[in-house]
Amino acid sequence: MRDESFFLNPQFDWQRRYEALRASFVDRLPAKVVADKFGYSPGYVRLLKHQFKHGKIDLAEPVPEGKTRRRRVTAEVRGMIRSWRSSRLSAGEIAQLLSEEGIELSVRTVERILAEEGFPKLPRRTRLEIGLTVKGAEVPQRAEAVKIDSLSGIRYDCPGAGVFLFAPFLAQFNIDKIINRANLPGSKTIPARSYLLSFLALKLLGTERYAHVGDHAFDPGLGLFAGLNVLPKCTAMSTYAYAMDEEHILRLQQSFVTQATALGLYDGSIINLDFHTAPHYGDESVLEKHWAGARGKVMKGALCLFAQDATSKLMLYTAADIQRTEADDQVLSFLSFWNSVQRGVKPTLVFDSRFTSYSKLSQLNTQGIRFITLRRRGKKLLRQAEQQSDWQRIHIPHAKRKYPNPRVHESTITLRGYKGILRQIIVSGNGHEKPTFLISNDFDTPTELLVGNYARRWRVENGIAEAVKFFHLNALSSPILVKIHFDVAMTMVADTLYTMLARKLRGFESCDAPKLYRLFVRGKGLVKVDNRGVKVTYPRRAHNPILRRVHWDLLPCRLPGLGGVPLKLKFQ
Repeated sequence: MRDESFFLNPQFDWQRRYEALRASFVDRLPAKVVADKFGYSPGYVRLLKHQFKHGKIDLAEPVPEGKTRRRRVTAEVRGMIRSWRSSRLSAGEIAQLLSEEGIELSVRTVERILAEEGFPKLPRRTRLEIGLTVKGAEVPQRAEAVKIDSLSGIRYDCPGAGVFLFAPFLAQFNIDKIINRANLPGSKTIPARSYLLSFLALKLLGTERYAHVGDHAFDPGLGLFAGLNVLPKCTAMSTYAYAMDEEHILRLQQSFVTQATALGLYDGSIINLDFHTAPHYGDESVLEKHWAGARGKVMKGALCLFAQDATSKLMLYTAADIQRTEADDQVLSFLSFWNSVQRGVKPTLVFDSRFTSYSKLSQLNTQGIRFITLRRRGKKLLRQAEQQSDWQRIHIPHAKRKYPNPRVHESTITLRGYKGILRQIIVSGNGHEKPTFLISNDFDTPTELLVGNYARRWRVENGIAEAVKFFHLNALSSPILVKIHFDVAMTMVADTLYTMLARKLRGFESCDAPKLYRLFVRGKGLVKVDNRGVKVTYPRRAHNPILRRVHWDLLPCRLPGLGGVPLKLKFQ
């Protein structure tokens, strides 16, 4: 006969859980007291309360222990369960579909039937795979390589259609040859060529940060430019950027500059060199502090090196994440790079006073490399300049120079750490309050040309300013991390392509990238794909007549991303 001991000393698990929950919610007993009374731990009591609050505990009286009772399922229902599992639906999804059909089965019963039918458990899926995303959010496709045969007959509007203007110039470079020489890595679904063109497409469109690649996630035209259905996601691009080491990036630059030299893009006689600090604003960083000239202070960032061909104003070498102890050696590193791509050509290097040390200048002189730089002036040098009387007036043949007729005083000097004598030219009356002290190992070039060659060093500073303004070189604090040196190298490639486009546009040969983008590149277009190739039609715009005057038929109008299929550009 049952009495109060049935309630005070429950024997069945379901009843013990019930009494424990009742003691917690109704009698308001602490978890420690309930745990000691019913043989649980305090943590398990708290778990029971949490599950009860969220409806995860069924307190209906189960089948008495020692007996089993299973729900009988008809052959028709089993067939429905098998069919849905063949579509890779989970047990919970199948139970919900059965409920909509008026058949109430628990998830546990569906799992049992699936096991009896020989179906293994599904692997764990992410929330995105299940479809548990933000309500109403559209999920972009997964990036995959495509072929022209599978795209025949497709047409769509492309918001970033201006990127196809650069395809003929990429075809001139033979991008596949560059990638093979550099031995760039790829993945099973996305080849190296598509990854490289994806980064390049974002650079050419002036995308502020790579984290904004989501703005182009639904543009199949940009994916077609890279040989994909859509551009890769942020994580894929970040992972790829960090998969390349310094050797990959160096080989990429060597291959690119070699091809550019074969196309006659560089003069190579005078090369401007300069450092730039790309600032970083994060709280935790291993980056050192460097001088940021644009901000006039020392700040944390990545020290980058740029080498520019003085005649064409094209960047031809970059380095990044340079340590302070490595800065003086960068001029020799560039010289080693230059010798690997231009054997036998010895350029004149132009840089400022803090670029390297006097001992490195001596090594340059030993190798027969001419240089033009500044001498670090102090009060003693300024007093000596004031005492000079035999000044000469020269004329610098620059059409737009504000002070074309400065005064100069020329002499020979020696410096500590430099083996040999140097040519010193003191320049006054050039718009600066204090005179400038030029030093060089070039004793043959006329004074006017020597001063003029150094004066043109501002071109590399303008190039860096353009890289910061349009190619967003300073965006190191982006949520999507990209290897600094790879980002700088892609900036060099994009800058070269913009210069090649400018040279084909009558009246706009000297325009910078922001203006070219605003007038010619920005805007949408209609992309059509058939068995003969790809056709891009641009709507009516004010500057379309200039684009129509370009002899596109003389250029290799092919799409490198799709293996060189024909590309036709039409301007309405």
